[in-house]
Amino acid sequence: MTTPTRHRGMLLAASGTAVLFGLLTILSGGMVLFGGEDKLRLAGKVVHFVLWFNFLAGFFYVFAGLGLMRRKRWGRWLASAILLGTLAVFVAFGLHVLQGGAFEMRTVLALTFRTAVWAIITLIAFKSIGTE
Repeated sequence: MTTPTRHRGMLLAASGTAVLFGLLTILSGGMVLFGGEDKLRLAGKVVHFVLWFNFLAGFFYVFAGLGLMRRKRWGRWLASAILLGTLAVFVAFGLHVLQGGAFEMRTVLALTFRTAVWAIITLIAFKSIGTE
């Protein structure tokens, strides 16, 4: 398999992951945000700015994934912006925790996972788009 062919396959997998991840993020965040008191209570110690960021970012995940599928250069820049935004929210979340704010450990795990996913997607995007 040649490098450009491998890059295309990796980009397709990354872009599909971004779209699916975005749709799941919108669904899960929307359920907590708009599902009433029961859903909010079940979510535990919600850090609202993290929840809102993730919900809104889900729409950008889908948009970025579609751009990457179409091999658009702006898709890789949007992936970078998502990664940087996620890192900024992670830092703000860390400050929230250090100041004694309530949180769930699953929020730490979710932010770590989101950061890793977008770091990988961004790396693949920059290696795959514009390499021909």
